[in-house]
Amino acid sequence: MKIYISADIEGCAGISHWDEAEKGHPAYDEFRRQMTRETVAACEGAGAAGATEIWVKDAHDSGRNLLIDAFPDEVRLIRGWSGDPMSMVQELDRSFDAVVMIGYHATAGSEANPLAHSLSSKAPRILLNGQSLSEFRCFGLAAALHEVPVAFLSGDAGICAEVQRINERIPTLAVKTGYGDSVNSLAANLAVDRIRSGVKSALEGALSERRLALAEAYELEVYYSDPVTATRMSFFPGVERAGERTLRFSSRDYYEVLRTIQFIAG
Repeated sequence: MKIYISADIEGCAGISHWDEAEKGHPAYDEFRRQMTRETVAACEGAGAAGATEIWVKDAHDSGRNLLIDAFPDEVRLIRGWSGDPMSMVQELDRSFDAVVMIGYHATAGSEANPLAHSLSSKAPRILLNGQSLSEFRCFGLAAALHEVPVAFLSGDAGICAEVQRINERIPTLAVKTGYGDSVNSLAANLAVDRIRSGVKSALEGALSERRLALAEAYELEVYYSDPVTATRMSFFPGVERAGERTLRFSSRDYYEVLRTIQFIAG
């Protein structure tokens, strides 16, 4: 069994402020370690379920957060960003049996996490077919392009609720809930233990039913806080103006949606 793990930080246990997610800030090291511990636990759970090959994508900000000496020898770690539209699931293909998402978070505009956002600060609101586009849905659909299911997700209660609305067969673990500028979190060690056991249990179950369903057509709408940015991004091929700070793109091919996101909202 070959497993792909995509790891973010804003949905990890305890983290509640942008200082704690920012490389170089004194508060960052504590939560970099927690992100690493939760991701390593996912690797251990996958190994216990029979995975013989595990790839991990460091998918937060610089892509250079995870402490590489903490990982088992059988893990391949993808650091940094290639620029590929697959982004947070870079190099994922049909050879993988499942994707596991660790540290994922609620979509932009949600009150479920003080760090809720989608993809980029330059686009505070992104809609896909009329619904707010979370990073889970964005890259869960990217995995579906290669017929790869999402086997398990951990993060805040907001993103876990969204996963259940989209596909209730995908097991989730909410390590915290948000309230205003605060979080109510599991203890760090307990979160790690539950991720390890949750991933193991998830990968021992049926996987094919956890693949996200692709639509026949897509309409992407990107809202910008800065009208100058909206004007600059409007020159991307196929994009049209839908308002002073809003751009729209339509396609029947979800990969073309990913490509557009990479250039105008990534």
